[in-house]
Amino acid sequence: MHRLYYSPGACSLAVHIVLEEVGVPYELELRSAANSEGTTTAEYLALNPKGRVPALTGVRGGAGGAPELLTEAVAIMLFLARSHPEAGLLPDDAAGEARCLEWLSWISVDLHGIGYGQLWRPHRFVSDEALYGAVQAKGRDNIRAGYDHIEKILSDGRDWAVPGQFTVVDAYLTVFWLWGRRIGLDMDAGWPVWQRLMTKVLDRPAVRRALAQEGLAS
Repeated sequence: MHRLYYSPGACSLAVHIVLEEVGVPYELELRSAANSEGTTTAEYLALNPKGRVPALTGVRGGAGGAPELLTEAVAIMLFLARSHPEAGLLPDDAAGEARCLEWLSWISVDLHGIGYGQLWRPHRFVSDEALYGAVQAKGRDNIRAGYDHIEKILSDGRDWAVPGQFTVVDAYLTVFWLWGRRIGLDMDAGWPVWQRLMTKVLDRPAVRRALAQEGLAS
């Protein structure tokens, strides 16, 4: 049985949604920075030296942490989707799978790593605290630009992020939709096509279960 190390509403939520979608038994272990048993404890760092979530047990191999522990949301979602093709979370054709990876790579690097990294963790970009405000302001600009790009892609009439089926990309986009609300963006008015997609996504039973288990409102 897999165990998912997660923090409520973090990027690990996308993995949590995928686990619910594939329907396999799994366990949850809370590892929140707001929790005394968070990601910076010696115990967790021995398991996952990156000190972040998500992390998933039960995957052959290793990359510097505990044996059979897989890290990085994109890698975990692709592993689960490929391991359970019956769930239909990746297209069957090579081009469709590549389009999923195109989405996931851009979101994880540009939107998450840069945009939200600048906003929430400016110390990763500059050491001078006097510059934090400028870095955070640039992060907000980058987030808005990223959200505009998502809106543009979705505005061609497609039914899902990768046309034809719900995929891991839609699960990942859910995180950033909710994060937009968290930082005070008017997601419904500002990005209406994305909002319509999220209406469908948030109505999925697997998504509702994952949100409920993490104590999150949709």
